[in-house]
Amino acid sequence: MNIDDQNGTTVLHRTAEYKPGRSLSTWLIGRPLATADAQHETIGKLVGLAVFSSDALSSVAYATQEILYVLAAAGMGAFGVAVPLAFVIVGLLVILTVSYVQIIYTYPNGGGAYIVARDNFGDRPALVAAAALLTDYILTVSVSISSGVAQVVSAFPILYDYRVEIAVGMVVLIMIVNLRGVRESGMAFAIPSYFFLIMMFTMVGAGMFRYLFGSLGQVIAPPQDVMSQYNILQPLTLLLILRAFSSGTTALTGVEAISNGITAFKEPRSRNAALTLIWMSLILGSLLLGVTFLAHQVGALPSEGETVISQLGRTVFGGRGLTYIAVIAATSIILILAANTAYAGFPRLSALVAFDSFLPRQMTYRGSRLVFSRGIMALGFIASVLIVIFQASVNRLIPLYAIGVFLSFTLAQAGMARRWWKSGHLKAGDTVKEKGSILRFDQHWLIKMIVNGLGALITSVVTIIFAVSKFKDGAWIVVLLIPSLVFMFLSIYRHYRRLAKDLSLDHYGASPRIFRHRVIIPIGGVHRGTLVALRYARTLSDDITAVHVSIDPEDTARLYKKWDMWGDGIRLVILESPYRLFIEPLLQYIEEIDRKRQPNEVITIVVPQFVSRHWMSTFLHARTADTLRKVLLNREEIVITEVPYQVY
Repeated sequence: MNIDDQNGTTVLHRTAEYKPGRSLSTWLIGRPLATADAQHETIGKLVGLAVFSSDALSSVAYATQEILYVLAAAGMGAFGVAVPLAFVIVGLLVILTVSYVQIIYTYPNGGGAYIVARDNFGDRPALVAAAALLTDYILTVSVSISSGVAQVVSAFPILYDYRVEIAVGMVVLIMIVNLRGVRESGMAFAIPSYFFLIMMFTMVGAGMFRYLFGSLGQVIAPPQDVMSQYNILQPLTLLLILRAFSSGTTALTGVEAISNGITAFKEPRSRNAALTLIWMSLILGSLLLGVTFLAHQVGALPSEGETVISQLGRTVFGGRGLTYIAVIAATSIILILAANTAYAGFPRLSALVAFDSFLPRQMTYRGSRLVFSRGIMALGFIASVLIVIFQASVNRLIPLYAIGVFLSFTLAQAGMARRWWKSGHLKAGDTVKEKGSILRFDQHWLIKMIVNGLGALITSVVTIIFAVSKFKDGAWIVVLLIPSLVFMFLSIYRHYRRLAKDLSLDHYGASPRIFRHRVIIPIGGVHRGTLVALRYARTLSDDITAVHVSIDPEDTARLYKKWDMWGDGIRLVILESPYRLFIEPLLQYIEEIDRKRQPNEVITIVVPQFVSRHWMSTFLHARTADTLRKVLLNREEIVITEVPYQVY
């Protein structure tokens, strides 16, 4: 214990010796961790790649398929456009990688697009970025889990009718694993993540080998469900190509996740996070190009019944053998684990937004395993609801998916472009302290501004294409949801500002003294519980009034006799209730006393409350205090106190 005696005030510092015991919670998510253990819960680059890159890497499993879905409207002859589009997408990936590496070094405390937009554009654009990112994280869980289940259904069609239940079960499972902590969840997901990479590179490598030696062949019995719905083919227009490009850019979702979770990495955090991002981009770009090229060569067709990866796998490996099953299993697992990226990013971002008073402050609290538990559980619940609503259909969820993340890409890169512009207008050696970083002169500010400006332009075009082309397919939900979330953020902020103003001690002066304390005790009878309440009331004031609502004259007569013996001279008011009501006459009496209340007078309502040792017995007793509290909660200078009396 440390004692700090300054200015006549004694402050005692004590460390609580209490340690949480074992419970269902500790069995499920592990023993609680002390705050001092936080530095040991950080992760390195290899585990970080599994935690924060699974979303981006898993998009290899469906990005090519989404491109082909759009191009199918122009017939199979248009599928050759998919390969050039994949190269353009990889070019955009390079720009985004350069931009987010800059963000990681510039804003080492994380926050990504939200922090960049806040420092360079102000609160409202930052809230748009936050709403877009949080929406994207929710949809990441829904889409990745649904896509993983679709892979399983491709291999085992008998499970198709149970896809929603399986998907929700996977959401809950990954939520529980993430509640165990970043390091533990990262270790749990590292092995399947690297297994996926090995199998994908094996499939792409084997496919390229067979292509070079002329033995690759074509897909046997490709599914025709998508192609059969186009009786009249569309021309291959620029708009159709742009739509296919925007659908394929779903491969870039998750690129921003590392910039949001820099604090999860070991020191040097920025360097480790930046290297992890570069590794991820190299792997993602090479796999996307390989899968798209091979899918075109084997004639794979987009389908809800069988994925492009499944068709490519059985063609490369010559059937549904063990290697094919390993590819499908690895893909299914990584698609499900892709949700882990959202579970790593959503709670951190929501905590930053909550710290700025735009979300409930509870989101900033760390749980027993040093993770933001409330954010993790909120994400799991909302994602499960979406899966149920959209019946775990990837094709129905995808239109909602990439708008949010590309909007955040645009704000992040536009914000960085503005930052470099501000940096270029400083003198060498000058510094400006901003909320999230320190701004200094950068001699390369012009080239950096051009790179980020170009990236912002491209991603804004993709955002608009998504919003327009997918609007009728469900994108209108996100277009309306983001402004609604911003409105909610601002409403929460205004509440916290009003609360801070009401609680502020500035210009408050001395607290007014209480000159009169009046106590009212509602009683239903005279018994031991009543006497306990009376004994407590005497410690508060000598001005005590017991109030009994009379419904039965005989009961009232018996109460009057007991009161004469046990009331100890305390005033008793009997309220006759001809309509056999209890609460209403009591409230009317309290309101009458309240109207006559003088300044600096406090009314305390002391309610005797039975507390049963058996929880089932609780329902056998009236909860008078609860009712009074609900009705009188907004009244000033009225205090409601329960005096418990334990009964069997």
